[in-house]
This record gives sequence, structure tokens and C-alpha cells, in this order.
Amino acid sequence: MKIGISAFAWTGSFQTSHLPLLAKAREYGFAALEVPMFRPADLPIKALRAAFEASDLECTVCAILPPGVNPISQDKGQRERSVSHLRDCVQAAAEMGAHLLGGPMLAPIGYFPGHRPTDDEWAWAREACQSLLETLSSYDITLSLEPVNRSETYFLRTAAEAKRLCLDVADSHFGVTIDTFHANIEERSLTGAIKELGSYLKHMHMSENDRGLLGKGHIDFAEICGALHSINYPGLLIIEGFGFDSIEQEAPGYLWADPTVSPEDLARSGLQFLWPLARRSPKDTRSN
Repeated sequence: MKIGISAFAWTGSFQTSHLPLLAKAREYGFAALEVPMFRPADLPIKALRAAFEASDLECTVCAILPPGVNPISQDKGQRERSVSHLRDCVQAAAEMGAHLLGGPMLAPIGYFPGHRPTDDEWAWAREACQSLLETLSSYDITLSLEPVNRSETYFLRTAAEAKRLCLDVADSHFGVTIDTFHANIEERSLTGAIKELGSYLKHMHMSENDRGLLGKGHIDFAEICGALHSINYPGLLIIEGFGFDSIEQEAPGYLWADPTVSPEDLARSGLQFLWPLARRSPKDTRSN
């Protein structure tokens, strides 16, 4: 399994000034870099494509819905505009050289309408996904749906829910991302969720329970990697943690990350921790 790092460790708003991160990630030994994307127009897409080609890093993209975008809104017009936004995200990911676009893309983070998911919302989510099929196929992009925890969403919180939607859409361009931070909260068995997803698991975010240094919290990454080996998981392991930089105020961890842990610490330590687990055979790695 190949290991990558999310640029979220450094910033939530990737600009031209952040392009040297690609060479740094390659120097550290990473195989991939994940680019955070809110609005595609805000990214230096052409420069990113050139930087990825120069660094020989694999590109993946994590899309977060910006304000005003909600594919399961009760307002039909907003749903239609949201699908158009998602098409733009797919195109932007392809233009950067990515073949995988992931993230919580069917409901905004922090959106809580005061009810459980309804049949209408499920149908709207399915329709949004189906509306993307032609675009995904033409750009050869996999859309990997990421469940997030109950403090951030009420819609798609578990791997089973995300798999059910993939089954409803019934197209090979859809799959599921497991983020160990969220799954640590929502899954009764994280390794069980991995095995239940099987081939529907397309992407992994490896994140400690406090979003800090891997191996310093209570998430059992040896068991997780054992489960991934057992299903012959072919995808990337993307380290998604948040370091602290007093200058980079757009970084997710600026307000709460451990001030003694820099983005560089998070990257180097995480790679050193994950590398032997990613390389072990199933018989050498614990799994349930």
C-alpha cells in the first residue's frame, strides 16, 4: 500500500505559495499528495498539474462543500446548482491529474435540519450521484464518498450507509472513503467496516483520534492495516492530520492543534509510523 499526505496538514486554502509542498512531500518519501478543494476556481489548477508531473507524485483531491452548496437541499434550484458545482469539482480534479475525488460531498459539514435523513433526501443524494455518471466516466474519476461523524453531519455517518448509497447508484465510479478519525466515533468495529466494504473501499484517511501524530493516540493502526491487507486493498493511505503553524492561519489546526507539532513533524512521523504496517503481509499484521 502506498502512503500519501493531505495538504490539510499545512493549509485549508491551497495557493501558489504552497506549491513547494509537493517537492517536500516527495523528498520525505511520500507517493501522493491530497489537495483540499472548496471552490475549484480558487485553486491554481494548471500550476498544480505541472507541479504534480514534475514531482512524480500521485494526486488525489478531497472536496468539502462550500457555503450555498447542498445536493440534498429541499430547494430544487439549490440542488441543481450543487450538482453543477460537483461536476466542476470532477473536472478540476481531472485537470490536476487526479483519478480519485473524495470527501463528504452530499451534505454540508455542520448542516443539521433537525430531522433524521428522509427518503426524499436519500433520493436526492442518489439523483445527484447519478447526474455525475457521464462526467465521472469521461474524466476517469472515482468519486469516493466519505462518512463523517455525528458532530459534523446527520447524513452518511457510517461505512454501511455509504455502501448502501453506492449500491443504489450501481456504478463502478463510486466507492467509499474511510477516515479513521470519524470511523473511530461511528463504527462499532472499524476493522469490521473495512471488511464489510471490501471492493467498495476506494480510499483511506489515516488520522489519529486527536488528529495529531499517528501512533500517539488510541486508534489501532496495526489492526486497521491488517484488515486492509486481508481485503487486498489497492488504494492509498493518506495521512490526514493537522499540524500547527503560527503563520498559516488557514490551516485547520491553527486554533486547536498541539503547538509543539508542526506539519512537518506530522508528515515525517506519520510516514515512519505507517511504512512498516503498510508493507507487512496479512499473516504478520493483527486483524479481527
